[in-house]
Order: sequence, then structure tokens, then C-alpha cells
Amino acid sequence: MQDARTVPAPEPQHLKRIMGTPALIFFGLAYMVPLTVFTTYGIVSGISDGHVPTAYLITVVAMLFTTFSYAMLSRRVPRAGSAYAYTRHAFGPHVGFLTGWALMADYMLLPMINFLVTGLFVSATFPAIPMWAVILIAVSIVTTLNLVGIAVVRNVNVVLVLLQVVFLVVFVILAFGAVEPGTSLTAPFLVPGMEWAGIFSGASILALSFLGFDAISTLSEEAKNPRRTVPRAIVLTTLIGGALFTFISWLGHIAFPDWTQYVDLDTAAIELMNHIGGAFLQTSFLVAGILGALASATASQASVSRILYAMGRDRIFPRRVFGTLSRRFQTPTGPILIVSAVGLLALVLPLDLVASVISFGALVAFSLINLALFTLFWKARGSSESLPGVAGPISLIGFLLTVWLWLSLSGTALAVGGVWLGLGFVYLLVLTRGFRRQPPEVAVHAGDE
Repeated sequence: MQDARTVPAPEPQHLKRIMGTPALIFFGLAYMVPLTVFTTYGIVSGISDGHVPTAYLITVVAMLFTTFSYAMLSRRVPRAGSAYAYTRHAFGPHVGFLTGWALMADYMLLPMINFLVTGLFVSATFPAIPMWAVILIAVSIVTTLNLVGIAVVRNVNVVLVLLQVVFLVVFVILAFGAVEPGTSLTAPFLVPGMEWAGIFSGASILALSFLGFDAISTLSEEAKNPRRTVPRAIVLTTLIGGALFTFISWLGHIAFPDWTQYVDLDTAAIELMNHIGGAFLQTSFLVAGILGALASATASQASVSRILYAMGRDRIFPRRVFGTLSRRFQTPTGPILIVSAVGLLALVLPLDLVASVISFGALVAFSLINLALFTLFWKARGSSESLPGVAGPISLIGFLLTVWLWLSLSGTALAVGGVWLGLGFVYLLVLTRGFRRQPPEVAVHAGDE
């Protein structure tokens, strides 16, 4: 029998570095879903009194401060794990764990929302097809794509984003044709006596449209030259998505200025499409919406599986289940299958509850990311590792803005999110035996740099 001391240690497993800046941007846009502007279009129209473009501009400003923090931190901590890895680096393993726990509520439920949307769209168009069957098919497709590797996810995302862009081009052409002479082009942005309280409330809802830039940071271990490509993709995705959302919402309002004529604000986008382009545009929107939901589900499942992989590799979760890669495809099989199982809860959970938990997790993580950068900036003052001088004030402003958005959530969202964080705290107590030991540190491989 061979002496155990002579058995070579297994080679550390690495994710494949195949993602350049364009692929990362497509991944972020697929995650955000270009058509997501229509998901909350009617609701925010009612809250903001028809000033959705202004609400988007406010949200873009707030998100740009946070994207700056993500970009700076991705240069310092170029590894899979996103906010989990960043806050762990700044505050230690306990805060890092709780941040990752908050983000899990966000990421693990995002595929579920897309499965729900897909089921609703198909069932609304073809009532004979049961919603549960559509959900099962969607979960199977997305899971298979993620199991075979990020290269397939990347290529599918490119195709699905391009199809949404084609639809938006058609929408823009028909919408401009539907604008009546004499329509004010500035009214959707600014009119005398507009109610800013409602606009700010709308902006807090629209913050969820920008989750794609955070998803990009989870792919640092699969990005080429991550210190350069990831920060660039994070900022560009936010700018491109924000400009697109603002423009499309502005165009929708000048093509159909009186939002009070919508019969149902929840489905206002359907009424808008019918007003602009009749049955043709309405049907095209349904098809594009389904494709967009599948693209978002594919991207979000890829992201959360890599967060779970990072936490499993760190032994916070059982390593045999979470922290190993498929020998054939080099993908985190265990986390992908677990996320798929959670996605099946779309068969029983209501959409509003899922959305509330996602909102809570995202904004808590955004707040901690800004605070993490500010903490690192403060600690490194005057040292060789000091950050640029703008890092301090920008991250502090980003922290205050995201906390404001977080506190603007409904009481239900805060309560459900608080319960989720409480469960995470209890698990952390068990994991650390009452804080008598720290969770293991993540090992940064040489390939990460």
C-alpha cells in the first residue's frame, strides 16, 4: 500500500477563463433583461404620475455610485463570490457570510421569477397549456444550459439579447410613428408641480432593474484579465442598461401620454403594445418577453451557482455538495441542481412575496458593498495600498443612497427579509460554534490574479 505521505495533493480546481468584456456585458444585459422596463412600467407610471423616465434617471445616478464601488473592489478581490468575497475581504468572514446569505435570497429567487413570468406569458397566450408544464420545461432548459458550461450560457445570452434588441428596434420605429403632433417631448421628464415623493418611490422599485452589473462580478474567475475586464463591464452595463431603460420608458410615454387610460397597470405594457402596433406588436412582445425571461433565468442561475461554489470551496457549506466542479464540463453541478430545485417553488409561491425578498437582499448587499469600499479606503489612508481619493466620498454617497432605497421598501419586504437574515445568523452561530471559531478563509488561487 502506498504511504499516504507520498500521495500527491490534488490539483486545485479552477473555472475556465473565457469571458472577455463584450461577453461580460452581454451576460449583464441578459441578466437585467432589456425588456424588464416593461415589467414595472404600469406600476411605476401610477406611482410617479407618468414620470417613469425621471425615476429611471434617479435610479441610474444611485446605481452608478454602487457600480463604482463594485468596480474598485473587483480590482482588489478578483475572485468568484461577488459581494460575499468583497465584504469578507473588508469586514471578515462573519459579515461576508451574512452578505452572501442576503444575496442568496436575491440570486436564488431570480430564476424563479423568470420561470413564473414565462409560465404566465405562455398561459395567457395559450390557455390550454397548463402553467406548471411551462415552468417544468423552462427549469429543465435553463438547468441543462448551465450544466454544460459557461461557454454555452455565454452564446445563448448573446442570441437572446440580440433578439430582444431586434424587438426594441421594431418598438422604437412603431412608437415614433404613433406619437401625435403637438405631444410634449419633455413632459415625461419634468412638468411644473410634479410630485417628487412618488417619483422617488418609483425609483426605489426600479433599482431591481440594475441587478445585472452585480452578476458580472460573480464571474471574475471566468473572466480574461479580470482586473480590467470586470470593472469595465460593470460600469458599461449600468450605463447601457440605464440609457436604454430611460429612453424606452420616455418613448412609451410620448406614444401613449395619458397613463390614466390604462385598464390595468399590472399589464399596462400589453395595452401599450396594442396601442402602438396592434396585435402584431403585442404578440411580438409576448415572444420577446419569454425569451428575455429565459435569458435572465439562465444568467441568474449561473451567477448564484458560482456564489454557492465559492462558499462551498470555503467550507461554509458542505464542500462535497457545493465546492466541487464537474470533471467533464468544469461547472459547479451541485449548486446548479440546488438552484433548479428552488426554482421549482415557482409552482407554489406567489410572485409578490418572491419579489419582496429579492428587493431586500439586493439593497442590503449594495449598501454593504459601498460600506466595504469606504472601510478599505479609510484603513489604507497613507499606505502603499491606498485607494484613489474619490473612493471615499463616492462610496459613502453610494452607501447613503442605497440605504435610502432599502428603507423605502414595504414593511412586508423588510419583515420577510429580516426573517431570512435571522435564519442566516442562526446558521452562522451553529457553523462557528457560537462565534468561538471563524468560518474558513477562501483560498485565492494563483490563477485568480
